[in-house]
Amino acid sequence: MDVNKVTLIGNLTRDPQAKKLSTGQSVSSFDLATNYTWQDIKTKTKKENTEFHSIVAWGKLAEIINAYVKKGSKVYIEGRLHRREWQDQEGKKQRKIEIVAENLVMLGHRSAKEDKKDPTELPKEELSMEEIPVTA
Repeated sequence: MDVNKVTLIGNLTRDPQAKKLSTGQSVSSFDLATNYTWQDIKTKTKKENTEFHSIVAWGKLAEIINAYVKKGSKVYIEGRLHRREWQDQEGKKQRKIEIVAENLVMLGHRSAKEDKKDPTELPKEELSMEEIPVTA
């Protein structure tokens, strides 16, 4: 049995780029930053490293990402590694390893605007004159 599975938690480094193929299928691509911290054995200082990952999503997942995820969002991604090869405009062979997202969970807290809303406040509805009850 073979396994090609990637699990990441990180932050988007840019807004997702949305595309619609001629077939009508949606595609979304973005970069995800993950951090790793450790203590240097010799100096006892805290060290940190950031890795950047290219992510691509297809279909309904791409549409959800394009609608709800933005730069700075913290997300949990499950997917698989995929190596893509192509020739650039100068005819040079290019390669890129990316993660094809199969599952995404949005993490973190709500925006400041959402946090300031009063949870007990009901949405305001507009009523027409015909809908206003009249008592005699």
